[in-house]
Amino acid sequence: MPLLALPFPAFDPIAISIGPFAIRWYALAYVAGILFAWWLARRIAANQALWGGRSPIKPADVDDVIAWCALGIVAGGRLGYVLFYGPAYFAAHPLEIFVLWRGGMSFHGGFLGTIVALLLFARARGIPLLSMLDLAAIVTPVGIFLGRIANFINGELWGRPADVPWAFVFPHAGPEPRHPSQLYEAGMEGVLLFTIVLIAARAGALKRPGAIGGLFVAGYGLARIAGERFREPDAHIGFLAGGLTMGMLLSLPMVLAGAIAIVRAWRIPPTGAA
Repeated sequence: MPLLALPFPAFDPIAISIGPFAIRWYALAYVAGILFAWWLARRIAANQALWGGRSPIKPADVDDVIAWCALGIVAGGRLGYVLFYGPAYFAAHPLEIFVLWRGGMSFHGGFLGTIVALLLFARARGIPLLSMLDLAAIVTPVGIFLGRIANFINGELWGRPADVPWAFVFPHAGPEPRHPSQLYEAGMEGVLLFTIVLIAARAGALKRPGAIGGLFVAGYGLARIAGERFREPDAHIGFLAGGLTMGMLLSLPMVLAGAIAIVRAWRIPPTGAA
């Protein structure tokens, strides 16, 4: 083992095992993220002051939309992985699309699936879509953080070869020490982004529908692009033109769309303004 490398902790990707039934840390991360999102979203929806008056979303609406979002995350995440990262493989092995327990989820696909779920729910309940997206944007980074930690526990989505003192030798990535890019992304896409959107909400950004949603989308896109500079590209895709990765390519439109949303939100008078 190289001198400047940390041995990868002996994590068991299975958290609980009862006979043939096994629960993986990755699944627990999804569940914990959804539960925390439900708890925090209810508190924000009930805080009238954050919205500049009467909240457009009731806590009871949060109770119902969680199931819609969970379905959008799983369906969109899997479909995105199939289309973005392995269309040829899954075209040859279509039944593998439904083998979710072997992994293979795309954040960008899950993001789009959640947007569709929120759109349908907002239309069904007569809730302003931008306000619904803003609320979702505040709580989402926590789920991303937990998911990246689960990636590290699983020893997957590892980083590029590195000579930094905190590099790890991942069990399935060869003998080279590598960046723990999962932890970098957990910090940027999770902790940092959550801090930014929470501060924005407390500063009154919820009074401008679309502002926090745009801040999250642009912020995630920038954080993902930065993280991709340390992350090893998928072996079956590799680097694209100009040294870009698939993650970078999918994140560039997010940065643009988020910036447009922020500018549009700030051109509209805030809710509750005289």
